[in-house]
Amino acid sequence: MGNQRKLLSIDGGGIRGVLALEILGRLEQELADAQGIPRDEFRLSDFFDYVAGTSTGAVIAACVSRGMSVAQMMDFYLDAGPIMFDRRFRKRVVALVKGGAQYDAKPLEGRLKELFGENTNLEPENLKCHLLAVTRNQTTDSPWPISSNPDAKYNRPQYADSNLKIPLWQLVRASAAAPFVFQSQRITVEEGKEFRFLDGGITPYNNPAWLLYRMATENCYNMNWERGEDKLLLVSVGTGSSPKGDGGKLITGALQQMFTTSKTLIGLLIQSGMVDQDTNCRQVGRCVHGEILDSEIQDMIPRNGEMDKNDSYKGRIPLGEDLGRSFLYARYNVHLTRDKLDAMGLQDINVKKVQKLDSIKNIGDLRRIGRCAAEQVNVSDFAPFLTGQ
Repeated sequence: MGNQRKLLSIDGGGIRGVLALEILGRLEQELADAQGIPRDEFRLSDFFDYVAGTSTGAVIAACVSRGMSVAQMMDFYLDAGPIMFDRRFRKRVVALVKGGAQYDAKPLEGRLKELFGENTNLEPENLKCHLLAVTRNQTTDSPWPISSNPDAKYNRPQYADSNLKIPLWQLVRASAAAPFVFQSQRITVEEGKEFRFLDGGITPYNNPAWLLYRMATENCYNMNWERGEDKLLLVSVGTGSSPKGDGGKLITGALQQMFTTSKTLIGLLIQSGMVDQDTNCRQVGRCVHGEILDSEIQDMIPRNGEMDKNDSYKGRIPLGEDLGRSFLYARYNVHLTRDKLDAMGLQDINVKKVQKLDSIKNIGDLRRIGRCAAEQVNVSDFAPFLTGQ
């Protein structure tokens, strides 16, 4: 159908982006095969019309929008990842205490300039599909999702501060400015007008899927894509979620409570926000794939009767029966917990190490997890959006 639109969303997660890339690699292969296109000629930007990302997801989303293959993206992560989080570029503890960052951002900036070009911006001729990158404007204390949509209010070319003029590398660097990891990113939108940006992961949109849907369909964003199960597809890819329950341990003492809370609060808020965004998508959209959210609402995939524990496809309502939802939705992710890794046959992997955002020594294990998670991908789940289906 000529009026169908396809959206792709990628979570934040530091070096765990390689896990998401394994899932995206499988998706790239299956989409190419399903449409009869040679794999070496197919790009995700050939299928998706609008791609969004936060933090490391913004790096990947920008690569997709530039028409890169997943193999090229993986090469970038394998090459640049160890440099970005190299302890030789790690700052002194005193700098962190004074409000600085653990790592020098200059190696990251240099690699992003090489990858995208120093002067490449968001203007349409530079991108193969629409791009959305989520940042947090530290100056205004608000989330700033910046889109390449040329019809968006703040993207009008006649404006001196048009967002389309922002260099792509700067936007990605801003989205990936994780607090306490990298310094914030300054962006001058016009002469005398500068903002300071922090990582988009500390907004409610570390998982930007729901935001992407909203920006593609709500009138105020001037894109106005049509809603409907046969009109709009949203695929959301995670970098591995890492819920960190404490087992109900009692924490005594004011200092211990303050230290424990401050150490984990950002991660807890990010995790809660990601689940909420995912749940919103499953409620308003029609979920065709996704892990169980909790024991009460399960995976929210429409079925005739209760979910069958041994066959996730049993009882599903056929896609030919339109349920009136706003879009078709697939979520691919994995819990980085002991029980989940054991169930995938990955008993030798250290859970705490692969949960870290700068775990460069464990890239190999993250890729193994990603390859196992990629087995979830089955493009027949959204067959109505495939050519010739």
